[in-house]
Amino acid sequence: MKLDINNYIKFWAKKVDSWLEQYVISNSQYIDGLVEAMRYSLFAGGKRLRPALIYSSFGIFDGYFDKVTPFAAAVEMLHTYSLIHDDLPAMDDDDLRRGKPTNHVVYGEGVAILAGDALLTKAFEIMTSSSLNPDVDPVMMLEAANKLAIATGEKGMVGGQYADLKAEGGFFNDGTVSFIHLNKTAALISYCCELGAILGYATDEEKKDMSQFGKKIGLAFQIIDDILDLTCTTEELGKNAKSDLKKEKATYPAIFGIEKSRKIADDLIFSAFGILDKYGEAAVPLRELASFVVERKN
Repeated sequence: MKLDINNYIKFWAKKVDSWLEQYVISNSQYIDGLVEAMRYSLFAGGKRLRPALIYSSFGIFDGYFDKVTPFAAAVEMLHTYSLIHDDLPAMDDDDLRRGKPTNHVVYGEGVAILAGDALLTKAFEIMTSSSLNPDVDPVMMLEAANKLAIATGEKGMVGGQYADLKAEGGFFNDGTVSFIHLNKTAALISYCCELGAILGYATDEEKKDMSQFGKKIGLAFQIIDDILDLTCTTEELGKNAKSDLKKEKATYPAIFGIEKSRKIADDLIFSAFGILDKYGEAAVPLRELASFVVERKN
């Protein structure tokens, strides 16, 4: 029977949101406004695709999903920080995200920066807490936190964001675009798939498989994102449409056009499916999530 992917993603989203609701709270009147800004973006209506990938990868190797939740929540906090900072005037200067005013529009630039900083650091607070993760081996905890730092620092997401910023105005080629996409977006998605394997006591080979699968669908995700920016309205996207074109951003459609870019994304998904063949029925959720990546409309 075919998996209802939208309800599947919502199921894991609800699990993560319930955990976040209880954990991201103020413990002092002096930071009430900061926590409010953190929660504003954290609960702004994101799909929670990354947690779904973590749970789905983990499900191939183990079935004790409760131990995954703090890690999935931590990754979503880190992802939210990246969006808050990405929207800042000094970066992409966007005033709309998920159909709502961006964090800095509502709370001001200073608070938005601090909200992002707090979410980033809190992600590692959660991942390295023995009290929040009593069933996770400390060595596994360290591996998970270390690989997240690598995936999202200058060797990954932040490095990709820097290259994206420097390429604005049309100063890029296909190598630039590939570097940006692989690091700015695919690095974290690749990590999410590997994280499920780490928490599931997978072998090094299995962790590598999940990482490679995630890298391919992460790259496809960003390619489709760039296509949607050109083909959808602001209302459909929940953010300013055609902003990449106006800023002369480094994107696959800018290099290859929409039709060829979509073909590249489809080929990446097909290749990702091949990695999962050996995992049989246990990998069905990951396959469905990969298909969702290229079939989504926003």
